[in-house]
Amino acid sequence: MRNFSVDHLIAEDFWENDDGKIHNRFFYKLTVNDVEDKWDYQPTGGGEEEGLTFHYFWISSENEVELIRGHGDYLNLIFN
Repeated sequence: MRNFSVDHLIAEDFWENDDGKIHNRFFYKLTVNDVEDKWDYQPTGGGEEEGLTFHYFWISSENEVELIRGHGDYLNLIFN
């Protein structure tokens, strides 16, 4: 069951990772219905993903948590 909708594109940019690779990034505003406050996800792709667990949670302000470089670049467009 799909419990979210895409509201609109917030931003698109080209970002250089620490290893020099350029990533074309897209940021969307989503509306989510009926979801837990936090949850885990284990990817199923195998290889380097084997044994990984991602821990997800919602935040209510752009300064609530410290994110790695580049991951919070457009949070101000959501929370302001």
